[in-house]
Amino acid sequence: MTATEQPTRAGGLLPVDPVLRRLSVPTLFNAFGNGLFFPLGVLYFTRIVGLDATSVGLGMTVAGLVGVAAGVPAGRAADRWGARHVAALLWGGCGLATAAYTVVTSYAGFLAAEICVTALMMASRGVMGAVYAEVLPAASRVEARAYLRTVVNVAMGVGGAFGAVALQLDTRGAYVAVILVNALTFAAPALMIRRLPLAAHAAERAAETEVAGESRWRAVRDLPYLTVTVLNTVLVVHYTLAEVGLPLWIVERTEAPRWTAALLMILNCVLVALLQVRVARHASQVPGAVRAMGAAGLLLAAACAVYAVSAGLSPVWAVLTLTVGAVIHVFAEVLAAAGGWTLGYELADARAHGVYQGVFGSGMSAGVMAGPALITFTAIRHGTAGWALLGALFAVAGLAVRPAARWARRDAWRGEPD
Repeated sequence: MTATEQPTRAGGLLPVDPVLRRLSVPTLFNAFGNGLFFPLGVLYFTRIVGLDATSVGLGMTVAGLVGVAAGVPAGRAADRWGARHVAALLWGGCGLATAAYTVVTSYAGFLAAEICVTALMMASRGVMGAVYAEVLPAASRVEARAYLRTVVNVAMGVGGAFGAVALQLDTRGAYVAVILVNALTFAAPALMIRRLPLAAHAAERAAETEVAGESRWRAVRDLPYLTVTVLNTVLVVHYTLAEVGLPLWIVERTEAPRWTAALLMILNCVLVALLQVRVARHASQVPGAVRAMGAAGLLLAAACAVYAVSAGLSPVWAVLTLTVGAVIHVFAEVLAAAGGWTLGYELADARAHGVYQGVFGSGMSAGVMAGPALITFTAIRHGTAGWALLGALFAVAGLAVRPAARWARRDAWRGEPD
């Protein structure tokens, strides 16, 4: 492999590809800020601003709906004006909107700030996918994203540790300091993103005549691609299974101690950091990605079955059983992530990555947003039967990727390979 085809470590922690090294800096800063803020965001609005918790949750749901809708227009803007420039504007705007949290004194102010932050963050998800398409060689793009995901996991873990200090202090000054640091981790990296150099294939494409508007918007009518996006949306629910569903299950339905939730989260971060790049190397082409998604669905079903067994066990056996389930879950997570990245790129029209990644990113946002309600209704409310239903949903979605991807690859509108 050449240096550009092997972007990860070569005898050290830093990647070989200089562009990926530059990308890792804003990624690290932003992930640190997110890890710092996420544990205390809701508490700031309830304990410091004085808002009702139910109202805050409703406001976040409304903001999430706006965010899902923002992905496709943002992607179209990225195709028209360049993904790097649009991503920089979105991140810069998100930094300003995050800083506005510090002056919120009413529910109306909270709702306005939350909608802005969430819409800009969710819109940036697809646009950053297009940025990776612009600045990274196609052959190493998926492995590069795996490396960046490792950076995200490590940085969020460190940020979360500092956030715990602010939670312990529990003062307005501590919360405001965290919010402002998080705002800076959006605003400062925005400048770095804008200055990233175009990859050779993207520079050549940028010099070509713009594709007709009909083709630019085609992603929203591309049924094969939308089908793959929906299946990926179902699999993405596993993120909220780990972050929301599992802690609730541990506390409400098992004899495991409460600290088990934190233990499993740490285990997840460590294993993802160790496995993601290695797994991505085997899923960087469509056939491997399809196999990865199918395996991920089946492994998620197996994890659901193991989680269900933990109910009614003694504390020690409950912890051990939940740990086994969490390990299975991690393997599913890294497979689904790598497979999703590959299919999101390879099944898209390469002339309009912005709007295609906007569609794919909106699907991911929808899955994350719908996840808590789905998991609460199935596993938490109905126990073993709910886990069985959730597991079957994951398995069917993963296995259905194969015919959906075959359908998408037959689509005559596919752009030329990168």
